Amino acid sequence: MSEENQEQIDYWNNRAGKTWTELQERTDQLLHPFSQEVIVVAEIKPNEKVLDVGCGCGATSLAISELGAAVTGVDVSTPMLDLAKKRAKKVSFIETDASTYQSDQKFDLVFSRFGVMFFSDPYKAFSNLHSITADNGRLAFVCWQSPQKNPWMAIPGQVIRPFIPETEAQPDPKAPGPFAFADPIYLEDILLKSGFKDPTIADFKSQLHVADSIEEAVFFQTKIGPGARVLAEIDDPAIRKEALDKMGESLAPYQTSKGVYMEGAVWIVTART
Repeated sequence: MSEENQEQIDYWNNRAGKTWTELQERTDQLLHPFSQEVIVVAEIKPNEKVLDVGCGCGATSLAISELGAAVTGVDVSTPMLDLAKKRAKKVSFIETDASTYQSDQKFDLVFSRFGVMFFSDPYKAFSNLHSITADNGRLAFVCWQSPQKNPWMAIPGQVIRPFIPETEAQPDPKAPGPFAFADPIYLEDILLKSGFKDPTIADFKSQLHVADSIEEAVFFQTKIGPGARVLAEIDDPAIRKEALDKMGESLAPYQTSKGVYMEGAVWIVTART
């Protein structure tokens, strides 16, 4: 494991890994529109060797394997990989940091669904991924656009932020995290300087089924996403309840007869070696 990414390794092996494992079915359903789109764009062929970076609980590894590809899924999270191994028997799962992972084989496709935004040094990480991609290989992944384009995460986070003490330091928008690649110019620079060619960064949006009810949507926000991190800092039960009530109010306009739906926006990214 890479010491450079130790903070992320610790994070995904503790609360985050446990939470994502418990909510695997719910998160897979939420992210399905994006998973489906990037798999289609990747144009996966039978018998190709595919590396699934940040494979998590194995949803995309399983889907790619069912297309006939030979899949290797890599992730730093032990609890998530334990579940992935139970779900996708034909996939080879390895607990390792993709930023330093080396393989005897070259991969026809390096793929990821929201697994590449957490490297402490993305230039170094993508250079490493380039080194294990076949000469005629390609890259395909999906990552989040800015919080402003993702109200399903941004709105609850904005509503509850006033309930915690304000810090003077502004967070680095390029720091490892969900929105690290929100800037397409920065993302293209990473890919080109890492050796990849002809990068395309395509806008893709979808209405996401966040939950069946407001109550369920609020619960989900306490577990997954930026709002969960903010709420984790609120110890006072009364203040926490007030914050959750405000969150529920902010989500109410998105309640429909079929559930709570909000827009999500991502970049579908492709490149070749």
